[in-house]
Amino acid sequence: MDYKEIKKLMDDMGNSKLEELEIEFPDGVKISMKKSEKREVILEPHVIEASAPMSVPAVRPQEEKGIVAVEDKKEENYKVIKSPMVGTFYASSSPDKDPYVKVGDKISKGQVVCIVEAMKLMNEIESEFDGEVVEICVKNEDVVEYGTPLFKIK
Repeated sequence: MDYKEIKKLMDDMGNSKLEELEIEFPDGVKISMKKSEKREVILEPHVIEASAPMSVPAVRPQEEKGIVAVEDKKEENYKVIKSPMVGTFYASSSPDKDPYVKVGDKISKGQVVCIVEAMKLMNEIESEFDGEVVEICVKNEDVVEYGTPLFKIK
């Protein structure tokens, strides 16, 4: 299985409702993926009798708790570069090199802005927009999830 097939499989998993997937190929290659979205499951205990109707427990995503600042209205104009996969965020190609971008840098569409390591593969993340880097939302070597905001672009 080549890189493009693995990346497509990861993207499809991220966009699906599947929570976990394990595949073992005849050649011995094993792929195991699991989403780690936090969900709150609410179960109401009750006695089940033969004549009682069955009920299904409600499942709802856990809500983020935070303080909404007045400045959030300004942020609506920002474009956000999000992580296309689960992995480890790296701001530069190696620890002794300068980061790809810093706050205040002008970037163009297609420019490499960081690396996300997934399954021992270093994936260069390119900007989808032209603009100026306003904020770097994660720290070097942070673990990021699919859809995690990495950069805010003005």
